Amino acid sequence: MLGIFSSSIMSPPEDLVAAGSRTPSPKVTAAKLEARFLEANSSAVSVRIGDDVQLAYTHCNQSSLQPRLFAVKDEIFCLFEGSLDNLGSLKQQYGLAKSANEVLLVIEAYKTLRDRAPYPPNHVVGHLQGNFAFIVFDKTTSTLFVATDQQAKVPLYWGITADGCVAFANDADLLKGACGKSLASFPQGCFFSTTVGELRSYENPKNKITAVPALEEEIWGARFMVEKPSIIAATTK
Repeated sequence: MLGIFSSSIMSPPEDLVAAGSRTPSPKVTAAKLEARFLEANSSAVSVRIGDDVQLAYTHCNQSSLQPRLFAVKDEIFCLFEGSLDNLGSLKQQYGLAKSANEVLLVIEAYKTLRDRAPYPPNHVVGHLQGNFAFIVFDKTTSTLFVATDQQAKVPLYWGITADGCVAFANDADLLKGACGKSLASFPQGCFFSTTVGELRSYENPKNKITAVPALEEEIWGARFMVEKPSIIAATTK
């Protein structure tokens, strides 16, 4: 799956910009990246949302246990890959029909977050049990929300194209050829929201996430890591 967002939707993460600057490498534009995806996947479905958002996906080579799903509801667009172990109980919690699948559940969870602010976003994602990665774009508010599961069983990567767009994909090689070293694995157990404006761990939302420069031989330029809470030793007299 592929999601491309212009700088008017999401500012390029400074850490990824810095990673690309440390080791300059060839990049291509967002339009070229999209074209490469469509050329490589003849059965791909592509959706353009205005001038600033492009979503695309294919069922080719997907796992039967972790399918790729796409849905639109109330101007909320969602790409989802994976499966939820607790889908049944979540459908009851959100009042969804028995036939609802994971992508519709994620849209409903996002709507709860949006409409019941300041409902903590980490609570919404933290209730999802299973293997997943998803991209949500709310056209009404121009809000982007991205998340992965705790073990990153479904890989997701993000990078910056030659024209400054931020791209998300489950194929590292696709982004490597388009984003150069301005590329990283999206950290496991984390979410990014343009409303929040930064990466957050949904298990430890107060812990800072830092970007560590990757080794020269690695395909990406940085690794994002959740800092562990500092432990202050107590002493007795």
